[in-house]
Amino acid sequence: MPDDTHDPERRSWVPGADGHADFPIQNLPVGVFAPAGASRRAGIAIGDHVLDLAGLLAGGLLDGDARLAAEAASGETLNGFLALGPSPRRALRARLSALLTRDAAEERRVEPHLHEAGSVTMHMPARVGDYTDFYAGIHHATNVGKQFRPDSPLLPNYKYVPIGYHGRASSVGVSGAAIRRPNGQRKPASETVPSFGPSRNLDYELELGVWIGPGNELGEPIPIGGAARHIAGFCLLNDWSARDIQGWEYQPLGPFLAKSFATTISPWIVTPEALAPFRLAPSARPDGDPEPLPHLLDAADQTAGGLDIELEVLLLTPGLKETNRPAHRLALSSTRHLYWTVAQMVAHHASGGCNLQPGDLLGTGTISAPGPDGFGSLLETTNGGRKPVELPSGETRRFLEDGDEVILRGRARRDGFTPIGFGECRGTILPARPAA
Repeated sequence: MPDDTHDPERRSWVPGADGHADFPIQNLPVGVFAPAGASRRAGIAIGDHVLDLAGLLAGGLLDGDARLAAEAASGETLNGFLALGPSPRRALRARLSALLTRDAAEERRVEPHLHEAGSVTMHMPARVGDYTDFYAGIHHATNVGKQFRPDSPLLPNYKYVPIGYHGRASSVGVSGAAIRRPNGQRKPASETVPSFGPSRNLDYELELGVWIGPGNELGEPIPIGGAARHIAGFCLLNDWSARDIQGWEYQPLGPFLAKSFATTISPWIVTPEALAPFRLAPSARPDGDPEPLPHLLDAADQTAGGLDIELEVLLLTPGLKETNRPAHRLALSSTRHLYWTVAQMVAHHASGGCNLQPGDLLGTGTISAPGPDGFGSLLETTNGGRKPVELPSGETRRFLEDGDEVILRGRARRDGFTPIGFGECRGTILPARPAA
């Protein structure tokens, strides 16, 4: 539940934190950064600065569970911190909020541990052991299904089971890393045999990433009523997709090379505690839809298992840069449009006995809004490439071209509370390597 750390009247002594679009004092996400010439360490985003947790520890500014949480975050990844669960996270959040609040007695002791965000390098926040991508955005699933099965876009299992597949963890990277266009086999309908070469239909997917905290033992399911304590935080996620490669390879086992070449995430982990004011009931299921099976149904989750996060996709092309134009918005969507809650995804993932581990990453699947202004992929926006997007620079796009930069943003808003954000999730497309 919201507490005094969410108080919209709370102000920070850190310059630029009050009113910051993403990182006011009401947020306090955690990530891994490296100051110039120094090693990686855990930090907290506050305004346009990063607060060094190791510095706070060394300065004797943390004790009790707050100290335990910061010690678990020591090192170059946050896996130990994620494993702790909610109580130490809450204690650290409360202490950080007190230290960063205007007129805090410890301001002079804390200030030396702040770094300007522009002077540091952000890294992967955790070591991703396993990555699973779901398909929980029903409007995306319907739009894509219509292109292949106009009379029956959703397969019969969609409204009974959170559909997902096991993705490639090693190619998950942090915002800002360039994305190399993949090579693969492609076979459009106009060709009689497949060819090997660069993807011609490269796309993005607008998703929310979910970081797993405490895990479960192999063979031991996670009950839906307890799934929330296994969720340690959220980020933005772009699950890049080579549509032409995917169309040829995905049957009968699903995505492979079309997805495994890259996934990009935003570097900051926004905690469940920070998002407490932005919880809401999941979107009501249409009349006639089945009720979730018992292992996916929990009263508390049906009351406040949804999230109210605005999601945005922007495109910055070489032509827009050359003509000094800003990035062009392609879509504005919301996590309100998820068909399954995050807790349902976690509970179902573990329902067969799969052991989730701290630092595992889940993707929700593409989150599209009902209308064309909110489609979360170019596959939908351009109707499979048949209706190109026209840009202010005079360029058009069926799919992504070399030099294009995709930018994802996310903001949680609710009347009576301070909005918080996720930072940006960026990736620029590089040309494919020459085929061997």
